[in-house]
Amino acid sequence: MRIYACDDDFPASADEPLHTLQAASDLLRALASPVRLGIVRELADGGKYLHERVTALGVSQPLVSQHLRVLRTSRIVAARRQARETRYSLTDEHVAHIVLDATRHAQE
Repeated sequence: MRIYACDDDFPASADEPLHTLQAASDLLRALASPVRLGIVRELADGGKYLHERVTALGVSQPLVSQHLRVLRTSRIVAARRQARETRYSLTDEHVAHIVLDATRHAQE
C-alpha cells in the first residue's frame, strides 16, 4: 500500500475526477470537529433552532454559532429566519448518514 504525502500526490482515477475527490475532502474537513459532528447528528432528526442546539450539545451559544457558520459556508446546513429566531436544517440527508456511520464506527 502506498501512502501519499499530500493531496496533490494522490492520483485521480478515470472514474473519480480530482475535483470530485477535492469536494469530498472539503466536506470531511468541514465536519472535522466534535461540535460540528454533534450539530449534524442533532439536525438529522429535522430542523432546529439555535437555542435547541445549545441545550442538546451542552456548549456555549457563541461556540455553536461559530460552528454553524462553518457548516453554512460549506453548504451542509441551511438557515431560515422565522420571526426572531433562525431555524437550521441539513441541506442533504446524506451528510447525516456519513456522520452517523462515522459515529457508529468509532464506537466499535
